[in-house]
Amino acid sequence: MPGKPVDIVQLHRELAQWPDHTQAASRRWAPHKPTTTPMDIRCGTAGWTDKTLIACKRFYPRGSSSAEARLRFYASQFPLVEVDSAYYAIPSASNSQLWTERTPEDFTFNFKAFRLFTGHQTSPDALPKDIATALPDGLTGPRKKNVYYRDMPADILDELWRRYRETLEPLRATGRLGAVLFQFAPWITRAPDGLALVEECRLRMADYLMAAEFRNQSWFDEQHAAWTLDFMRERSLVHVIVDAPSNVTNRVHTVWEATHPALAMVRLHGRNAQTWNPTGAAGAAERFDYDDSELRELAVPIRAIATRAGRTHVIFNNCFEDQGQRNARTLMRLLGGAATMPASA
Repeated sequence: MPGKPVDIVQLHRELAQWPDHTQAASRRWAPHKPTTTPMDIRCGTAGWTDKTLIACKRFYPRGSSSAEARLRFYASQFPLVEVDSAYYAIPSASNSQLWTERTPEDFTFNFKAFRLFTGHQTSPDALPKDIATALPDGLTGPRKKNVYYRDMPADILDELWRRYRETLEPLRATGRLGAVLFQFAPWITRAPDGLALVEECRLRMADYLMAAEFRNQSWFDEQHAAWTLDFMRERSLVHVIVDAPSNVTNRVHTVWEATHPALAMVRLHGRNAQTWNPTGAAGAAERFDYDDSELRELAVPIRAIATRAGRTHVIFNNCFEDQGQRNARTLMRLLGGAATMPASA
């Protein structure tokens, strides 16, 4: 899909026509009809190259020292992975082509959206070098080291989106691309600017399956959860169900609902409230190891949500050492025949 400028003013006008938030929140929506087809629940982790995972030497077998060997082994253990690294920098299309060549035909990659697109602060160092050097004078400086989506010139945004979509193409062309995950920044709210950003991302990704994970509580508080679910269904967005610490503020409530007939998505972040907003070691928020009782408890709603969509993706984002991989294996065992096994299993 070629990049094209998005008329933000027009987006605001369209969003103003959406039903009153309070009225929409009180509406009842039609209950889902359970499917009679076999469940297709695919489990995986948010990445396969984390430094602590490799260093712990408990997941990869001896001799898996190359990028190719590690991905091939991972794909022999799980049918799904999330490309978490795409949040930090846009990968190259050549990398995506290599990933297709190193995985079975029915392997699935979910792709995380680049951080600039989801409203996060972004260092120019995370941008492609030629784009970073093309930034207008004054966009960054000694007191402004990061850039935001709202500040970027339209032509640069168009080019960044074009390159991002170009990266997805080898995966989509071979049937390996699942959903593109947009994890919006905690300060992206249901205010008009936030709604407009979500809508622009949807238009930019019109040819792809887009999943949205919100971090601001305004989206799924008691008053507005129904409105948000309707908003997502109307736009064919996949609602991301989150498991995270219950007593922190920068996360949405866990809402077990599906908004797209093709896919339900569950992301498990761990439940460690003390490290949810880390100020120390990198990755501290991910240091949580689900025990069997917690996974057994989660298996119940995961089975239920799997009756409401053609496929269900469960991603473990507790990516410290081999915690995510061990937890994913345990959950697959608990799900039994409902869990899709990797092609080589």
